[in-house]
Amino acid sequence: MIGGFQNIPKIPELRKRIIITFLLLAVFRIGVHVPTPGIDAQALASFFEQAKGTLFGLFDMFSGGAFQRVSVFALGIMPYISATIILQLLTVVIPYLEKLSKEGEAGRKKITQYARYGTVVISIIQGFGISVALEKMASPGGEDIVLNPGWYFRLMTIITLTAGTAFIMWLGEQITERGIGNGISLIICAGIVAGVPSAFGNTIRLYRTGEMTPLFVLFIFAFMVLVVGVIIFFEQGQRRIPVQYAKRVIGRKMYGGQSTHLPLKINMSGVIPPIFASSMLMFPLTITNFMPQNIKEAYPFINALLNSLGPATFLYNFIYVVLIIFFCYFYTAVIFNPVDVADNMKKYGGYIPGIRPGKRTSDYIDRVLTRLTLGGALYLSAVCVLPSVLMYKLNVPFYFGGTALLIVVGVALDTVSQMESHMLTRHYEGFLKKGPIKGRR
Repeated sequence: MIGGFQNIPKIPELRKRIIITFLLLAVFRIGVHVPTPGIDAQALASFFEQAKGTLFGLFDMFSGGAFQRVSVFALGIMPYISATIILQLLTVVIPYLEKLSKEGEAGRKKITQYARYGTVVISIIQGFGISVALEKMASPGGEDIVLNPGWYFRLMTIITLTAGTAFIMWLGEQITERGIGNGISLIICAGIVAGVPSAFGNTIRLYRTGEMTPLFVLFIFAFMVLVVGVIIFFEQGQRRIPVQYAKRVIGRKMYGGQSTHLPLKINMSGVIPPIFASSMLMFPLTITNFMPQNIKEAYPFINALLNSLGPATFLYNFIYVVLIIFFCYFYTAVIFNPVDVADNMKKYGGYIPGIRPGKRTSDYIDRVLTRLTLGGALYLSAVCVLPSVLMYKLNVPFYFGGTALLIVVGVALDTVSQMESHMLTRHYEGFLKKGPIKGRR
């Protein structure tokens, strides 16, 4: 792997792509600290101290801290992700979108264009909601967060936040086209990784003050390495279903006859189930957390709800696991259709040995996928519940695990894979040791 990194400077195109990627990510990190006009930064910071564990904390993680500062990038890339997910769901129910998804590159470009339009619409709606909410909010000390409330502030906030999201979307596309890796994923990853130095510094401080023993620090470090290794194993794990293609004679040429496989990933749905599950769980907490105190006193069950659905409680984690398992099956059913796969296989003369083409093949694939999805759902649940165990049971002073770790590891694997492809296509040694490549004579 060290030899693979040493070969990077020898490839001018790869070196240029990596430099462009880092420069564009630096632009994103600079924009995170550019404030939206008309907001009292100190009052806002004190307000967000009481908003931990709500939807605001989730949004802030994906925006790389921009949401907490209400900077020009406060909405982050989430509107684009939301628009993309909505289009994926609508593809199942709207025949026109389903037809576009099957038209290859031209259809994908059209769907991407619709996603951009949807991103602008969602950003406008969210920008208006944030501006109105900021006008009604106050810090724990009673200071107003907005200096001059009114329609001028609302319009300015909507334009600023929408433009910021559009710029981030453009940055992501430029990274994908001119840099290395998936631009949107790298922007999210950069926002998450930005919080690592502070967590590391906090751990060092606790070690120096004697609140954490050297043995405990060593145990936590070894445990982190083990968890990352387990995530890499599951993210790259596949069930390969063998597929045989029959020989066909077309004109004077014979086609087919080769053996291949249908790869089914253990975690087919990615990080979408944890995001959906945490959003649904945090929504009632967010609403009840910001109710006036007199309403909470008049209805004691609200405080009981807050106490029973805290991240440290068994009920919260149990519901979280159930929702993750449900959304794993739901989202896998949306993005992968065994009937279409079986029909396409039959169309090109492919079949699974021992299984009849058509309905029998689709039933077999569905049965295998159902078992794989259960394993993937349990794996996702374990990783997402891990932060609660570490922070509230073992008193680890930083957030480790959950959706953030899944995103970081997934993006790192994808980026390294693309870098390795660039090196191997130019006959350089990659990051992973492989056997010799035999040339054709």
